[in-house]
Amino acid sequence: MNILVIGGAGYIGSHVTREFLDGGQRVTVFDNLSSGLRENLFPDASFVYGDILDYTGLQRVMRQAATSGNGGFDALVHLAAFKAAGESMIMPEKYSVNNISGTVNILNAAVENGVKYVVFSSSAAVFGEPRYLPIDENHPTNPENYYGFTKLEIERFLGWYEKLKGIRFASLRYFNAAGYDVKGRIKGKELKPANLIPIIMEAAAGIRSEVQVFGNDYDTPDGTCIRDYIHVSDLAVAHVKALDYISANGKSLTVNLGSESGTSVFEVIETARTITGKPIPVTIAGRRAGDAARLTASAAYARDVMGWKARYSDLETLIGTSWDIYKEMRA
Repeated sequence: MNILVIGGAGYIGSHVTREFLDGGQRVTVFDNLSSGLRENLFPDASFVYGDILDYTGLQRVMRQAATSGNGGFDALVHLAAFKAAGESMIMPEKYSVNNISGTVNILNAAVENGVKYVVFSSSAAVFGEPRYLPIDENHPTNPENYYGFTKLEIERFLGWYEKLKGIRFASLRYFNAAGYDVKGRIKGKELKPANLIPIIMEAAAGIRSEVQVFGNDYDTPDGTCIRDYIHVSDLAVAHVKALDYISANGKSLTVNLGSESGTSVFEVIETARTITGKPIPVTIAGRRAGDAARLTASAAYARDVMGWKARYSDLETLIGTSWDIYKEMRA
């Protein structure tokens, strides 16, 4: 297949790109490098600098592929959304323009240029406060932050474009992505990370003075929030399997991706102290609005329909592959 990976220079996008390349697919990365990095680009993938808010640019890259003699793009992967939940509550206009308007541009350009399949990077944020655990695909969707709202709206757009324009899509609802390429080929670190494990890695490397823990009085064994962490290499494999499924079966797919195990904040920090050999200072801050005590996924549907299972999402591999990248950092 000929695949356009939008946001392919980012943290998750670079791992997805590498997985498609390893499978022998032709890949073009489309990225504005606002959070993606040139060091995450691969010589065996084409690169086009562009922004999803530039409809002409999206049209150009898709049209050029269609007239190049290779038959155009068969599929695209959309990983170009802003993702900071807290920021989305302060700057909803930013998330509306990029996540929603940008996605409409992508879908319209795809329709006009005959792209048949879309794999979308969605999020467990579409669910909001869990009504039961583990969360499966039938769980009610009720986002508690604007970021999650934009992801759910994009899923709805995809459903309408399927009905009206025949696009087939896979919406992948990630839980907490972490870790780095198990073969060590991707080394670009996230810019201004907001997720726990890269923050811990920066503290271990001396870039941060401490790790803030938001609440230690939850109804969990050690009082800190429990989350489902999934290795980014497992996520990358899921993108390939999802595209295989929708192209082979001719029908769309919405699926949860998680490790199906929960780990507390304190457990992550203690494991990181053991692996890094660093003290990793911690301060306790107040709870953040909207933080559930526990969030874990059911991945049974992904196993059943895609034959996918997390292979690298144990805590030691998550921390170990991250530290391999961050340990060279200096304050």
